[in-house]
Amino acid sequence: MGAAHPKQYLDIHGRPMIWHAIRAFEKHAAISRIYVVISAQDGWWDGYDWSVFHKLAVLRCGGSTRADSVLNGLRACASDVAAEDWMLVHDAARPCLSQELLDKLLAELDIDPVGGILAAPVADTLKRQTGEGRIAETVPRAGLWGAQTPQMFRHAMLTRALAQVGGEVTDEASAIEAMGLAPKLVESDLTNLKVTYPRDLDVAAWLLGQRSR
Repeated sequence: MGAAHPKQYLDIHGRPMIWHAIRAFEKHAAISRIYVVISAQDGWWDGYDWSVFHKLAVLRCGGSTRADSVLNGLRACASDVAAEDWMLVHDAARPCLSQELLDKLLAELDIDPVGGILAAPVADTLKRQTGEGRIAETVPRAGLWGAQTPQMFRHAMLTRALAQVGGEVTDEASAIEAMGLAPKLVESDLTNLKVTYPRDLDVAAWLLGQRSR
């Protein structure tokens, strides 16, 4: 992002981006607790007002990778939850999660034996590049999906999966797959975007502005 501080604290409508991500869960009646995992050295969190959130707990146990942070968080909250409780892992950089998508994820996975993720079918033609930045081949997109968050799995299963694979996987579903299980794909859309590039901030601000009208 080229910012002077972590992107989850970039401003959208006068609030840090992570504030909007948390709000989606605070508003939903089915969510009983929200855990935010941050680094023990995080120097920005305390500079904001979080008093509007009543379900929020902060865990200062972030790791060096996403998988490490999630696993540390699962272990830190283990005394508060049951082994079979659903845990929804969400990116702080996805501030536009709608109540409708959250409803859909919860409904479709309610009695699922494995769990699953929000994901969107790949719409673009995919190209694999050469080392010189040219097209090496076209990759068939049939059956390909872009993984999003939340990713929803039971506490004990996800803890065990992440402990087994270590910190190398880039999402929770990959750890569950490594156990030989097949998470369910719950169709999402591109409004649940991940802010990755500076221009994405403008798109996120527009989406959130439209919903507040």
